[in-house]
Parts: sequence; C-alpha cells; structure tokens
Amino acid sequence: MNFQVENSINEPVVLSEHFGVKLYIKREDKIHPFVSGNKYRKLKYNLLKAKSLGHDTLLTFGGAFSNHIAAVAYAGKMYGFKTVGIIRGEELKGRIKDNKTLSFAKSNGMQFEFVSREVYREKANSELINGLKDFFEDFYLIPEGGTNDLAIKGCEEILTDLDAEFNFICSAVGTGGTISGLINCSKPSQQVLGFPALKGDFLKEDISKFVTKKNWTLITDYHFGGYAKINQELIAFINKFNAENSIPLDPVYTGKMMFGIFNLINKGFFKKGSKILAIHTGGLQGIVSMNSVLKKKNLPIIE
Repeated sequence: MNFQVENSINEPVVLSEHFGVKLYIKREDKIHPFVSGNKYRKLKYNLLKAKSLGHDTLLTFGGAFSNHIAAVAYAGKMYGFKTVGIIRGEELKGRIKDNKTLSFAKSNGMQFEFVSREVYREKANSELINGLKDFFEDFYLIPEGGTNDLAIKGCEEILTDLDAEFNFICSAVGTGGTISGLINCSKPSQQVLGFPALKGDFLKEDISKFVTKKNWTLITDYHFGGYAKINQELIAFINKFNAENSIPLDPVYTGKMMFGIFNLINKGFFKKGSKILAIHTGGLQGIVSMNSVLKKKNLPIIE
C-alpha cells in the first residue's frame, strides 16, 4: 500500500498579510480527492496494521454527513477491505439515496447498520463491540472520526521541518486526533490553536490523553452553535474566501476555523510579525449534503 504524500502538497500557500501578521494555509485537502486531509493521515497506519493482522473488514462509526465514513468506504475499496459503517440515526435507513455521503459510501461497498442515538452513544462500550463481532464476525475496529494512537501517529506527519518558521499552527477540531498529532510534532516555540466544531470543554480531556506538551489552546468561540450548525454569516464568509483565494472550505470544520483566525487577526490577538499556518483538513465532500439542508431552509448555499 502506497501512502506517500507529494512534497508539493506540504508547501504552505500564503493567503494574506494583515495588521503585520502573515497567514498561510497547508492544503492537506489536496492529498487525495476522496480520502483527503486528516482522514488520509488517520487511516494510513490503521490500514497498514489491519492488513498486517490479516483482517479483511474495517468497521467504524459515523453520522449522516461523516467525512470519516466516506473516507473509510473509499479507502477500504482502494486497498481491498470490506467496510461496515455503524450509522447514527435509525431514520436514515430509508433515506440513503437522499444523502450524498451515505450514497457515496454505499457505492464504494460499505455495508450499513443504522442504530438509535441511544445505542450509538455506547460506541466505546465493550459489550456493544462484542455484539458487533458476533454479528459481523472478525473486523478491524476504527473509532468514530478515526482517532486512536495510530491515527495520531499519522497526523504527526502533517508538519515538516520547513514548518518550524511558523509561530502558530491552527487546526479545526472534531474528535481531537488531528490536533494531538500536530501538538506532538510541533516545536517548543510554536503555539498550537484548535478551533472545535462542537460545544463543550470535554475535548481538553480527550486531547490530554494523547499529548504531554502544554503549548496548545482551544479557541471555543467559533463553533456557531455546535456540530454542523451554521448561519448566513459563516456561509457568506466561506463563499467570499473561496472567491478571493480559489480555496473551498467546508462549513463544519475548516470554514469555522478560518473564520476564527481572521476574526482573531482583526481583534489583534496575534502579535505583529507573527506567522500563522492554518491546516486545511479536507471535509469538502460534506458541502453537497449541507447545501441540500440549506435549500430546504431557504438559506444561501455554499458556492
């Protein structure tokens, strides 16, 4: 299995210089058209381990618009694994055709098991896992969002020695795996800023399980109401950003992160002369599904 990333992908692109602060973006979203950004990084060592252990099936968890579900389905097909997705929400069972993410996963061979939200909350419970093993037999388990020790090992490869010049490393945060990898490979002189897509402080505890460094902070002011919650202000920002830079952002993760970075620059959060590196973690596949929701609400779509 070839998991090499071209060096050109790792070259940061300068976005702007404002208030004496230089902002760059690393286009991790360009690694692969379907297994992009942090999903590629998180799956790298997990797939290698699954293959080395002789597993032929990958099982994982996700929601209706999960980037992780889409990535596992495609990567599984690409590398010869059967895939199983435990999907949050029994009501989605009869609506696969109306959901771009689930339709894509199914077209790449993923088998679904739809469960209630109550059952889904037990996804880390050993009893549930053992029950799934009885039903699906032997499989390699990949957690929701792909976050585990091997995923973090993959995310530690996002930064290179050339990135040591940056004062700040910024990343969107979902389950905490990507930022944990970035913290582990960051330099002592760098500050890692995480922009959670979810409400709540529980992520600090989750991240602390994987890191020992203290050079990181979660900026919790830009979740826009919680996971997958957006408003017209965020949509307008994403569309303007794409129009000006020819770089698409997703509304769940990278759009919120970039909105937060620009807002902090305007507020004077970063000292003059600072160099900021924003990590584009992908997630663009979810835009189509989000636009279908926005149309139903008579809201502007993401262009």
